[in-house]
Amino acid sequence: MTLLAKANRKMLDKWKSIGPRYLPFADAATEDLPLGRLMRLSMFQWSIGMAAVLLTGTLNRVMIVELGVPTSLVALMIAIPVLAAPFRALIGHRSDTYKSALGIRRVPYIWLGTILQFGGLAIMPFALLLLQSQTTGPEWAGPAGALLAFLLTGIGMHMAQTAGLALATDLSAEETRPRVVALMYVMLLVGMLISSVVFAILLRNYSPLILIKVVQGAAVVTVALNIVCLWKQEPRNPSATRHDRPTVRFSEAFAQYRKEKGTMRLLVAVALGSCAFSMQDVLLEPYGGEVLRLSVSQTTLLTAIWAAGTLIGFAHAGRALHRGANMYRLAALGLVTGITGFSAIIFADPLHSANLFRAGAGVIGFGGGLFAVCTMLAAMDIAEKSDNGMAIGAWGAVQASAIGLGLAAGGLIRDGVNTLVANAEPGAALVAPAAGYSVVYHIEIGLLFAAIAALGPLAARRQSNHQTRSGRFGLAEMPG
Repeated sequence: MTLLAKANRKMLDKWKSIGPRYLPFADAATEDLPLGRLMRLSMFQWSIGMAAVLLTGTLNRVMIVELGVPTSLVALMIAIPVLAAPFRALIGHRSDTYKSALGIRRVPYIWLGTILQFGGLAIMPFALLLLQSQTTGPEWAGPAGALLAFLLTGIGMHMAQTAGLALATDLSAEETRPRVVALMYVMLLVGMLISSVVFAILLRNYSPLILIKVVQGAAVVTVALNIVCLWKQEPRNPSATRHDRPTVRFSEAFAQYRKEKGTMRLLVAVALGSCAFSMQDVLLEPYGGEVLRLSVSQTTLLTAIWAAGTLIGFAHAGRALHRGANMYRLAALGLVTGITGFSAIIFADPLHSANLFRAGAGVIGFGGGLFAVCTMLAAMDIAEKSDNGMAIGAWGAVQASAIGLGLAAGGLIRDGVNTLVANAEPGAALVAPAAGYSVVYHIEIGLLFAAIAALGPLAARRQSNHQTRSGRFGLAEMPG
């Protein structure tokens, strides 16, 4: 072997050794699912993150402030996509049992979800403008068009994400599956982060024409991303989708899924924990502004602090699972951490400590990320004994529904409590506006304790062989 060949071989070996450390998902790839294909597969999460930011972080503000739409109607529209969440289990089951001569079962549902999402975003700006200043036609046309746009977008998001995660589960090897889940979560956060920055730049000089361009541009980008994502991803398997193949009805499949030991207890814990972590999503920034008197720029940084905490939670889960930790106990640790974070936020008001408030936001992100990833891994562990689409769809349906209910409940409870104590004396125990926020945070702590109680028997179990085999996680090699 020549000197140059030896140098090239040495350089290649060195790159292989440092790759997993500085590229945390490099070792998630396998010969059948190389890293480039895996990264391309995860791009469907970008479109989901972009739509989520557009619905909950951009259009809600534009509708209330610039368009003058009543807040109650805006809240109803934002909540509409949640109506599609309970159908995620059905969507997953349908993708499991899809019959096709082409031999593919996940891609049709991802593509149908993409088209629905595109359609909702395409008509959304015109429906909102009609809602603002309707001069012709029936009065119900504006609200009906806006509701239809949000409903189509919501159904498309849930359908594409459920089938996409099921496809990722199908393609990944058993030992790399937890790292693939980590990649999917991180790509969702990356999509939300990039989208929020781009939308903020494009909407600096707001006008109705710019709004139309931005929202419809997002619709086009959604289709483009998912075309690239799906190209030659799902291998054809005609035997799995032939028309004469016997299929199980959804009710029978769900009944079989429920029979798996610990399934319903896990879903109850997911519902309680997800609701608890989400009730503060719409209250964190207003709490900092109204109670702690932080500026707009200071409260804007809370999202970055929360996201950083979430990524640290992923990293901790990776290292712990790499050492053979029990995923249920890690999920319970996320719940306990969340209790600590909410307690810090509550005490930030009487202590007048903005830094304690910021620390609490980061701790909540850490606990929420740890809980979400570990319960998702637990659902995938159940998927080893059930259909992937059903297991992941059921987890997604429960989580998304609980998040939607938590968001709505947090705002309603805060407003209701502040209305009751609006005329309280300055020295009273409960004084608006801090009282409404405090009650919500205490309720969230109570829900986290209930989730711990539901998860307790699962966390007490001994580590299964499957968990030990698949414990190595994508962020386990993250430096630092």
